[in-house]
Amino acid sequence: MPVIETLLSGQLLFAALVTGSTYALVALGLNLVYGTMRMLNVAHGDVVMLGSYAAFWGFTLLGWSPLITAPLVALAGAVAGLALYRGVVRGLLRVGTGVAPGRVEGNSLLLFFGLSIIVQNLCALAFTPNNRAYSWLDHVVRIGNVAMTGNRLFTVVVAGSICIAVAVFLSRSAMGLALRAVIERRDAAFVVGVDVDRVQAFAFAVGFGSAALAGVLLSMLEQFSPFSGFPFTIAGFIVIILGGLGNVAAGLVASLLLGVLETYGVALTSATWRSVLLYGAFVAALLLFPNGLFARRART
Repeated sequence: MPVIETLLSGQLLFAALVTGSTYALVALGLNLVYGTMRMLNVAHGDVVMLGSYAAFWGFTLLGWSPLITAPLVALAGAVAGLALYRGVVRGLLRVGTGVAPGRVEGNSLLLFFGLSIIVQNLCALAFTPNNRAYSWLDHVVRIGNVAMTGNRLFTVVVAGSICIAVAVFLSRSAMGLALRAVIERRDAAFVVGVDVDRVQAFAFAVGFGSAALAGVLLSMLEQFSPFSGFPFTIAGFIVIILGGLGNVAAGLVASLLLGVLETYGVALTSATWRSVLLYGAFVAALLLFPNGLFARRART
C-alpha cells in the first residue's frame, strides 16, 4: 500500500515536473551544440554551475533577486559562448575539415574536458569547495494536497516556456529551419546556401545562454559547489539520446521521463541512489535506444 500511495502522490509528480523541466533546459543547449557541430561539450554542466554562482553572488552581495539576474546571466552566458566559438571552436572545426567526423568529436572531448577541469578548480580556489545556497521565493503554495514553493513554480514556468519557445522558433523561423537543416544534413545545408558558420555561432550562444539560465533556476532549489555541474552534463546527454538530435519537443518529453525516473526512484529507494539511477539510465539509453525513443524506422 505505501508503494501505491507513493506512485499516486501528487507531490512527487510535481517534484518530477520540476526536475524534468530543469533537465530540459540544460539539455536544450547541449542538443544544439552537439547537433550542429558534433562536439562533445562535457563542460556544459560547468556553465550551469557558473550560472548558479552568478545568481548566488548577485543575491548575497548586491541584493538582486533571480528575476533580475536571470536575464543578465543568460545574456552573459550567450556572449561567453559566442566568444568561445569565435576564439577557439571555429579554429578547431577548421582544423577538422576534411578528416573523419570522429576526429572532431575526439578533439572537442579533450578541449572541453580540459576547460571543465580548469573552470572547476578555479572556482574552488576562488569560492572554496563548500556548498552554497540561498533562499528566495520559498513561501509554500498549496493546490489541493500538493504543497509547492514559489521558486519551484517559477522554475517550471520559466524552463517550460523557454523550451516551448525554442521549439516553435526552430519550426517557424528562417534561422530555426537553417539550424535544423545543419543538424540533419550539414553538407547539404551548406550546398543550398545556408551560412553554416553563422548557424553554429548562434547555436553556441543559445546553448551557453540556456545553460547559464538553468544554473540560475537551479541555484534557488538546491545546494551547489564548483564540482556540481557534471551530473547535469550526463542528464543532458541522456535527454539527447532519448529525444534525438535537434528534436526539442521530443527532448522535453525525454526530460520529463528522466525526471519521473529520478524522483520516483529516489522516493522508492533513498537519496544515495540518485547517481546510480542517473548513470544507469545513461547506460540503458545507449543500449536500448541508440537512435532515440522517437526515431523512425528506416525503410528499405
